[in-house]
Amino acid sequence: MRKVLTTLVVLAGVLAIAVGATAVLAPNLFSRVWATAAPPVCAKVAAVPVGEITVPSGPVAGYCQDRLVNAAHIMDAARSLGIGKHTQAIGVMTAMGESGLRVLDHGDAAGADSRGLFQQRDNGAWGTLADRMDPYTSAIHFFKKLVSIPGWKNMTPGEAAHAVQVNQDPNHYDPYWARAQAIVAALSP
Repeated sequence: MRKVLTTLVVLAGVLAIAVGATAVLAPNLFSRVWATAAPPVCAKVAAVPVGEITVPSGPVAGYCQDRLVNAAHIMDAARSLGIGKHTQAIGVMTAMGESGLRVLDHGDAAGADSRGLFQQRDNGAWGTLADRMDPYTSAIHFFKKLVSIPGWKNMTPGEAAHAVQVNQDPNHYDPYWARAQAIVAALSP
């Protein structure tokens, strides 16, 4: 019986180490998988306008038109505030990390009340539920918060996103940076 108990304790320790390593390594592992995965097959649809941006069917950086439209709304919101391409890419990167560029109508482990592209909470800081569910308006709220943070222009993209979102993992957004830049470059008029 003692031998079985010892074996179970050792197995539990190995499992704990494996789970911990997965939590640390998974973001980098999955970003590499995305980088090498075959691009998705996107439906061939007509390009659609979002402000001055023409959104193709895709794929662009692994995303099809339905999600690229949301990226275009983020870019359009930033442009309306006079924010350039680098910071537009920070917004796109953040939405990629929060929702995969989808307008989510449900929360997550960090908050059951989180909604939209940026998974913004129902705490009054991000407007109404309708604001959080609207890609353009939620992006306006994101960028207004970002530019209100002292020193934001000197932060890395991941630091800037984290300063706004306060994700549990301060490096959560970093794996999305290259793809966000590719989307902004491809969609820029």
